[in-house]
Formats: sequence, C-alpha cells, structure tokens
Amino acid sequence: MEEFDGEPTVTWIPGLNSQKKQMCFDWGPGEMLVCETSFNKKGKSEMVAGCPFIHIIRKDIDVYSKILRKLFNESHGIFVGLQRIEEELTGKSRKAQLVRVSKNYRSVIRACMEEMHQFAVADKDSASGRQFSSQVSILSAMELIWNLCEILFIEVAPAGPLLLYLLDWVRLHVCEVDTLSADVLGSENPSKHESFWNLVTTLVLQGRLDEARQMLSKEADTNPTSAGMCRVLGDLMRTMPVLSPGNTQTLTELELRWQHWHEECERHLQDGTFASDPRLESLCKVLLGDDAALLEQKELLSNWYHFLVARLLYSQPTVKPMDLHLYAQSSLDLFLGGESSPEPLDNILMAAFEFDIHQVIKECSIALSNWWFVAHLTDLLDHCKLLQSHNLYFGSNMREFLLLEYASGLFAHHSLWQLGVDYCDHCPELGRVSLELHIERIPLTTEQKALKVLRVCEQRQMTEQVRSICKILAMKAVRNNRLGSALSWSIRAKDAAFATLVSDRFLRDYCERGCFSDLDLIDNLGPAMMLSDRLTFLGKYREFHRLYGEKRFVDAASLLLSLMTSQIAPRSFWMTLLTDALPLLEQKQVIFSAEQTYELLRCLEDLTSGRPLCAEPDAQQLQEDDIETTKVEMLRLALARNLARSIIKEGSLEGS
Repeated sequence: MEEFDGEPTVTWIPGLNSQKKQMCFDWGPGEMLVCETSFNKKGKSEMVAGCPFIHIIRKDIDVYSKILRKLFNESHGIFVGLQRIEEELTGKSRKAQLVRVSKNYRSVIRACMEEMHQFAVADKDSASGRQFSSQVSILSAMELIWNLCEILFIEVAPAGPLLLYLLDWVRLHVCEVDTLSADVLGSENPSKHESFWNLVTTLVLQGRLDEARQMLSKEADTNPTSAGMCRVLGDLMRTMPVLSPGNTQTLTELELRWQHWHEECERHLQDGTFASDPRLESLCKVLLGDDAALLEQKELLSNWYHFLVARLLYSQPTVKPMDLHLYAQSSLDLFLGGESSPEPLDNILMAAFEFDIHQVIKECSIALSNWWFVAHLTDLLDHCKLLQSHNLYFGSNMREFLLLEYASGLFAHHSLWQLGVDYCDHCPELGRVSLELHIERIPLTTEQKALKVLRVCEQRQMTEQVRSICKILAMKAVRNNRLGSALSWSIRAKDAAFATLVSDRFLRDYCERGCFSDLDLIDNLGPAMMLSDRLTFLGKYREFHRLYGEKRFVDAASLLLSLMTSQIAPRSFWMTLLTDALPLLEQKQVIFSAEQTYELLRCLEDLTSGRPLCAEPDAQQLQEDDIETTKVEMLRLALARNLARSIIKEGSLEGS
C-alpha cells in the first residue's frame, strides 16, 4: 500500500474533551457524526456531565458555498462537453480543442474568483470577509497552477514560444503593476511620482519593454541631464530580439541576434554610459540578466516564479522545456536564500516544472480544500493521453478515483447531486457501482425530488434502486394516509406484498366509510391489478360497484359471485360481499339463478360455521355478534326467497 507523506491534519471540535473522554462516531457518505461518551480513557463509565451535543463533521464544506456552487455548475457543463469530443479528432484540431477546454475551465475559476473578491471587499472587516479573502487566495493559486499545467502539458510549448507563454502567465497573475501604472500616469507629473521608478522596473521585469520606454521618455522630457541615457536605454529595449508569434526566424538566428544585443548592453555598462544614474544602471544590469541585480528588486518581483521568468527572459530566452526544472530550482533557492522553506504552492509549481504530473496532482490533493481542481485537471490530462500508464494500487485508475471522490461530495448536497450523476456516468469501471451506492442515500425530502432521482435510475435501468425508492415513497404515503399515492408507488416498485398491504387498507377504509377514495386510480389499474391477488380483488370489487351503479345487475351479480367462489376475496371480506348481494336479491327481477343462489348459500354456511367462539364476550362483542346474527338471518331469508323465485322462473321457462 501507498504510505502517507506526513501525519493527517487534526480537526479540533469545540466542546469535546478527547483527553478525558472516549468519542463515539458514525460515518456517513459525506459527513461524520461525533459525540462524547460517558466512558473515560480507561474504559470506565463516569456519570459526570459532559458535552451534550452531537457534532456533524463534513468533509466537503465548499459545496455549501453559494459562489463556489457556480464554479461547480459551470465546470460541469465543460466537463460533459469534453467527454463528447470526437475520438477521431487528432493532431492539431484535437490539441486546439483541449486547449480551448482548458481556457474555459480557467475562465470559470477567474469569474468565480472575481465575484468572491467583490464579496471580500464589501465585507472585509467580518469573519465572513476574511473567509472570502482566503477563498480568493485559493482560487488564485488554482488558476496559477492550472495555467502553468496548460502551458507545459497541453500546449506543450517548444523552446522559444515557451518563454512567451511564461511571460503571459506571469503578467496575468502578477497584476499589481496595472494598478501602479494607473496611479503614476494619473498624477500631474508622472516622472516625479514616488513610485515612478518602481513602475519602470516592474515593467522591465515583466518584459513590457514598450511601456517601459514610454515611461523613460517622460523622464527624459522633464530631466534634460538624463535624457541621453534614457534614449540609449530605450534603444536597447527597442532592439532586444524577441520571438514573436508570427515571426519566421529560427531559434539559431534569434540566439545570434540576442547574443549581439547582449554584448552591446554589456559594452554600455562597461563604458559607464549609465554611471551617473544608478537607477538606469540597475535597469541595464536587469537587461543583462544579472542575478544580483534581479534579486535587488525582490520586493517588486514578489515571488520566485516571477524571478524565474525575468531571469530566463534576460539570460536564457530560448530555454528548452527539459531544462526548465534546473532554472526553476536555482531560482527558488536564490529567491528564498535559505531564510524560509517552500510553501505548498511552491512545491506544486516545482513539480510542474519537473514535468511530474502525478506529483502535481498529489500535492494539489493534499493542499486544496476540495476535489474539484484535481478531478477536472486529471480528467483533462487524461484526455491528453498523459495518464494512461498510471493505475492505483486498489484497482482503479487515477482519473476515476478523483472524479468519484469529487462526485461523492456533490451527492452530499441537496441539489448538486444531479451533477454527481454525470460524473459517475463517465467513469466506466466503478462509476455505476458508485452511483448505485450514492443514489440510495439521497434524502427524498419532496416528491418532486424523488421523481428526479427515480428518473435517473430508470434511465440507467437501475431496477433495484427504482424498487427501493418506490417502496420508501410508498411507506411515506401510507404513514400520511395517502393511500392512492402509496398504491401508485407500490405498483411502480412491482412490490406485490406492499400492494397487498395497501389494498387491505383501501378495503378497510371502504368498510369504515362506505366509499372508495382515489377512484380514478382504482378505475384505471389495468394490467397492474395482476401484481397481487388482493390488488386484483380491489380492482374487480370496484368494477362490481361501477356495474351496479350503471344498473347492469346481471353482470354485477356474476362478478360478485366469481370473486367469492374463486377464493380471490379475503375471507374476512365475505360478509361485506354477501351484504352487497342483498339489494340484488331483493330486486323485482330475478338476478341470481338457482345455481348461483346455492353457491351464495354455501359461502354463507362456510363463513358462519368457521367463526371462532369467544370464551367470555364483553358488551361490545355481544353487540357486534347481534348485528352479525341479524345480517346472517336477513341473508338467509333473502337467499331462500330468491331461490324459490329462481326455481319457479327456471321451471316456467322449461315448461314453456
């Protein structure tokens, strides 16, 4: 098994005293319940008051942030679109699409970061404002890492263009110079502004030489003594060889031109052209890529990777990708100077410069607060065919593992679970199993939500989950005395036992109230009534009432008799059926034939002879027995009378 690089972080729970009491906990799919027990560390029970609360510990709290939910929703669409990229797209067209997808992800991160920044500024003095500021820093780091990975792993920029991409990378993420430029140029006399030379130096450090020359021209206009030096330095900046995107010159030609330019800069420095102005001389040393001169501007560089790109720009403009890690490591060491240790972000960037994709993903998994970043970056890199050889020791590949971890956090949220379904769908090995486990744990708080979950299961032929959800909803409906809904869900679940239970409740309600509820449902059961005998009986018994209401007495009588003789009717309901036969027996027209009447008499005798005797009946029992006896006597009388009438009628018909 793989081992941890260090001890896992400790989460302190306010109010709990784990030093004196033992803890009790229970794991859930997205959270854990923790409480204090009455047992001390030695296992002895103490009846001393402790913490009375049960604490809920969530592992993915970011899903509860309204702003980050926008990140999750927007990136979901990009992820699904990426999975649909045509496999036959190869070469430049495929690479261009993957780069576009990467930029779309970055634009979503940036939009979310800018919105978070607005909240942080508006609420900067409160705890929530500090939390927003922290999230802004995390999102900024995420975009920084993603952008570098895009350059190195997706664009796969060669020597020459590589430096142009890195310059854009630094300019995008070290953007304080734009605010500084606005302040300086907005003043009455820019060259006299206290931050004027800081601005010029920063522009040079970022390779924005045209803007730096414009600033030097302002200095030349207001200070005639330094005008000549400003003009010379401006010419050096103007003539610096740079590989532009549309340029056709080769790297060899660029290196030769750059070497001549570098020698010219060095000659001016040796000749003392800028000796009378230390600031211009310092700028000339920066153009020469002098490490000491660059480190003097440490405050303006602000971080080691800015230092790295400035160093490469003025000393190794045609650096090859394979050599990047050497310059990156030396730049980090020089910039920190042994005064501090690298931060987690530094380690991640260094792993990227070393082209160690797996280390980048590992470090990000440890440093970041959720799985969004590593899941989507890994998926994108997998589409670039960069992770094909890396399988985890427990049988899954890295892409699936990270996507499913991210999806598990989404399933813990009341609405984001729908996004998690798509992530599982696009994990061919373990996605189906994971979806089945998570979908069963979604709280079905409303029927609308339950229908959404059910639709997801039905679309994927998840039969067991469909049955489970329908049974849960049927149970809820029964508890709320919504029998129609309960019957509908039990039919959808194809659960014969539960359909029988609900049918019994319908029949019991009919006996108590004398009418059926949810007639539309019962009238339109169709083939579904064959799910269970009791449900069949319910449907047929309702049909008897409909025939009786339509005055189709002969059909109603035949159906009633068949319900009893076929044993489909529960024995406890026979007396109700016989009582329903009374109005038919008393009709002027003979409805039941002699044979049918004999069948009814037999059923009545079977019912009365099989009734158990109570040892000591109470008053209520005696009253119920009297009513029952009266019913039996009325039935016997009606049956005898009908039997006589039917015999006479049938004899008359035979005689004629």
